[in-house]
Amino acid sequence: MYTHEIQIRVRYGETDKMGYLYYGNYAEYFEVGRVEMIRSLGLSYKELEDVHGIWLPVVSLEMRFVRPAYYDELLTLRSELRTLPDEHITFHVEIFNEKKKLVNAGRVRLCFFDATSKKVVHAPEYLLEKLRPHFQTPADR
Repeated sequence: MYTHEIQIRVRYGETDKMGYLYYGNYAEYFEVGRVEMIRSLGLSYKELEDVHGIWLPVVSLEMRFVRPAYYDELLTLRSELRTLPDEHITFHVEIFNEKKKLVNAGRVRLCFFDATSKKVVHAPEYLLEKLRPHFQTPADR
């Protein structure tokens, strides 16, 4: 399993009239988490797209709202890959408030899409090489 955490502060423009993080912004926070997770592996979405011609469109998104997040609150986004990608990659996301209480959780599934052929393809080997060590058991090493 590969886990990555990043913090993000709720900005005023992201809140509704009650001062709660607007529900539509959680999907954007999920994106921040997965983009930064890929970056933590030494890759970037931009590189995947511009250099390798691989796009990552979202094919499904599920989330549950546990409690509100508030304006100016510092949130921790934890993104996990629980399985190695194949043609799809699934990010499991949990968002915690400053009291370490769960605010939101869900998962987002994306496919690897070749920009030239316009077809779903298997996860690129250069990404799998970066991830495999995180999925090995001590016996595999």
